[in-house]
Amino acid sequence: MQKTDEPADEAVTAEPERAVAAGPGEAAARPSTPAGTTEASAGTTDGPAGGDDAPTDVPPDASADQHWPRHWPLLLLGAAVVPGLALFAAGRWMEDPAVQAWRTVCLSIAVQALPFLLLGTALSGAINAFVPARVFTRLLPRRPALAVPVAGAAGVILPGCECASVPVAQSLIRRGVDPAAAFAFLLSAPAVNPIVLTATAIAFPGSPAMVLARLLASLATAAAMGWLWLWLGRAEWLKPIARHSGHRPGQSRWNEFRTGFQHDFLHAGGFLVVGAMAAATFNVLVPRTVLDAFADSPWLSVLFLAALAILLSVCSEADAFVAASLTGFSPTARLTFMVVGPMVDLKLIALQTGTFGRAFAVRFSAATVVVAILCSVLIGAVLL
Repeated sequence: MQKTDEPADEAVTAEPERAVAAGPGEAAARPSTPAGTTEASAGTTDGPAGGDDAPTDVPPDASADQHWPRHWPLLLLGAAVVPGLALFAAGRWMEDPAVQAWRTVCLSIAVQALPFLLLGTALSGAINAFVPARVFTRLLPRRPALAVPVAGAAGVILPGCECASVPVAQSLIRRGVDPAAAFAFLLSAPAVNPIVLTATAIAFPGSPAMVLARLLASLATAAAMGWLWLWLGRAEWLKPIARHSGHRPGQSRWNEFRTGFQHDFLHAGGFLVVGAMAAATFNVLVPRTVLDAFADSPWLSVLFLAALAILLSVCSEADAFVAASLTGFSPTARLTFMVVGPMVDLKLIALQTGTFGRAFAVRFSAATVVVAILCSVLIGAVLL
């Protein structure tokens, strides 16, 4: 009996000690805890009056209690109706004649330029992967001033439009060609290749002087811009272009070709779409009567057709037919249209911005427009 009574006495003596530690006021408010009950279970029965030691955990049942939004039927109805109304409005808007014309022009420009962009990027990838760098050092003169006209004359070997010349020029710079020579090739290739000259002869039947004038004015502009870059151009205007001297040892040439082609095509294709959209917007917004307002003035007609060539962004293989249809303008003004268009237009500016950087595209395009107009006027005055 002596051994069994000791725990009970200890429990009885422990309870007053807890009451004294808690203070007289709190001990009176808190009921005594039965023997054998843990302190944690006693604490769970206390409310906010239990002091700072009272647990604040929310019961699991309260957190699991979820309620629907107050106006949930309206929300469901809006989610079902609003997308349908938006699609219906977009469909009606797309049926508008102006929107249909914009869509047709945008798609025609993009589709017309896409095959030549494919050709240019494929040729650029092939140059990077398969053509040794020593080929260019042997074909082009060592002096940059002489390499510029040679590179401009070499533009006759690329049967493509201006979209193809940009990635090829970038590839030439990567292979160590002087930028001035590469830019001369960039400007001349879309304007003096056999396809463009043949299309010009067909568009202007019985007028070989127009074909010759286009050839000479384009070559003169390309050479002048190359020399101008040698004189005033700065390397910091160009976005950094990684140069390499040919095939990398241990790498597959076909893999290098595929990688370069994929990168150049995807990069240039986005800027091509942007330029096509801008040109389509101009075609839709500017009425035909504006064209006739500038046809009577010789100088205004030249400047207007130069600006029109930039905004219309017609492919160089087709711009001769557009120029031939502008019968109200002088031959010199139409020559300016055919010389400026393949060198500077909205899609070309977008492509050059993405390839060489905005600082280059703004300066180079502005200078090219001025030089192309001057060369067209001078050669047109002599031959036309």
